[in-house]
Amino acid sequence: MPLESSNSVFIAVFFPCTYLKDSYYGFEVNDKIPVRYCIKCGRNLEKKEIEGKKRYCCPDCGWVHYKNPLPSVACVVRKDDCVLLIKRGVAPDIGKWALPSGFLEDDESPVEGCIRELEEETGLHGRVKRLLDVDNEESSIYGNVLVIGYEIEIIGGELRAGSDTLEVKFFPVNNLPLIPFESHLRILKRAIETFTT
Repeated sequence: MPLESSNSVFIAVFFPCTYLKDSYYGFEVNDKIPVRYCIKCGRNLEKKEIEGKKRYCCPDCGWVHYKNPLPSVACVVRKDDCVLLIKRGVAPDIGKWALPSGFLEDDESPVEGCIRELEEETGLHGRVKRLLDVDNEESSIYGNVLVIGYEIEIIGGELRAGSDTLEVKFFPVNNLPLIPFESHLRILKRAIETFTT
């Protein structure tokens, strides 16, 4: 179903969960960053069953490495029957089309991060209208990703490619390019359904 005529934005907040796995050097987060020592006291971490799951923890001070999420955001900008996509300038999937997206800073709320990322990558300014939905996706880099979607109203700005983007372009919802992220596709589908029911 086509989108109704409107200039609205949906924001999705991603919470990628880091994971640990055994390796030759001890164990690592995301297969890239070695994590062998306690961040509080520096002791070698050990794997133990805690709260019914195997977790890495410090045998001295008791610090536990939980699989806490690393939040990021993704935006759906709607104009008539088109949606705005960015051509990614950074990994993963450099050169592929996706929703505007990026990580949250530790001193901002999800809403603040959504608005900031939207402006940084597209040049558009917006404000939150309402919460839309919650979703998740398994990321090969970040593990499980929680997705919190917000509807955002565009209030200004000038459309342009910004940080981490090679190009920005509106695509008809019935003729989208390949989008490598399943959660982005599900959010787009929910956005379209919201405005056609």
